[in-house]
Amino acid sequence: MENGKKEKKLFVIYPQKRAEEGRLDQVLRAALEGISAQVVDSMEELWENGDHENGTERFQGGRLLFAVPLGKNGVNRGYYEILAWLRCGKPVLKGAVAGFLIDADSELYTKAAARELAVAANQAGAALVGRPLVEGTASLDNYIIQAANMGTDRLGAYKKSAGILAEQLMEFQWNPRKEPHLLVLHASSHKTSNTLEVWNAVKEKIEDHVEIREVSLRNGTLEDCSGCPYQMCLHFGERGKCFYGGPIVESVYPGIQWADGILLLCPNYNDALSANLTAFINRLTALFRTTRFYDKALFAIIVSGYSGSDLIAGQLITALNMNKTFYLPGNFCIMETGNSPGSAMKRDGIGDRIQAFADTILETMRDGENRKER
Repeated sequence: MENGKKEKKLFVIYPQKRAEEGRLDQVLRAALEGISAQVVDSMEELWENGDHENGTERFQGGRLLFAVPLGKNGVNRGYYEILAWLRCGKPVLKGAVAGFLIDADSELYTKAAARELAVAANQAGAALVGRPLVEGTASLDNYIIQAANMGTDRLGAYKKSAGILAEQLMEFQWNPRKEPHLLVLHASSHKTSNTLEVWNAVKEKIEDHVEIREVSLRNGTLEDCSGCPYQMCLHFGERGKCFYGGPIVESVYPGIQWADGILLLCPNYNDALSANLTAFINRLTALFRTTRFYDKALFAIIVSGYSGSDLIAGQLITALNMNKTFYLPGNFCIMETGNSPGSAMKRDGIGDRIQAFADTILETMRDGENRKER
């Protein structure tokens, strides 16, 4: 990054910090030991000289940890100030790398808050490291297995996990490739799909600079995951396979191992991913047993008939970035509206948005020396 000084400090964005010390403060103190960190607990500091009409360059290119206490009801008023700042329409986190520490006094709301915050931060320009979320529910039962693996209690596992995330935020560096590979997955009809039409326009702008492999999940039988026992799933995963075989094993697993990034073409089906793309994510578990994806980037083209593209973006982030460890570049997706064949490509400004998305792919995938060749 151009400003090396910003990389040495971790900004902790901490809305509605309590006067008395709570569990989140204990976790942060343990996680930030030995790390130069600045806690921002006044939401007015997020704005340029308190001016809500303008964003700030203060956090661009920096490392950020959002630490959010949700209480029992999942509501933190300062958190909504953060969302307002992130959604101001300016790239307030351009070049930044972010992670999330969400703590609750109930068993609910942590993932929902993290997903909403992740979408907003990414749209404001922040990249997310693979597995960027550490969450603490009231019981900390979500740490039972990790505590056993770490040889500690649940609170100890919570603190260690937060420390690992803080170190990852400080040390992570994405490395573009000289000859990048991009795997494109879809399950749409070439005759009527707005999503494929947008992809074809993007493809024209990147295909001379990125090697592309497209796989259709529409053809053939695509079995969803049926929840095999762990040992069986591990057995097949160690061989790069899955018990159910089919196109996932024949085309998708080899494609992911070959790729430096994946791009999913996602029409909005009832405010959710299509069945075949959902099956792909579920079936990815067998490969994930033995392979992590921290060094592979995730992109998406999302088209909704009317609204709700941000819901699909959130699904992709929670499933593939938070759970399956894919790296999420800033502005990882393009979100469009198209409720009849060909309508997405007729929207005002579509050409500029396609160019910006293509540039994001190339700037992420190709190293600086090769980008100059364009």
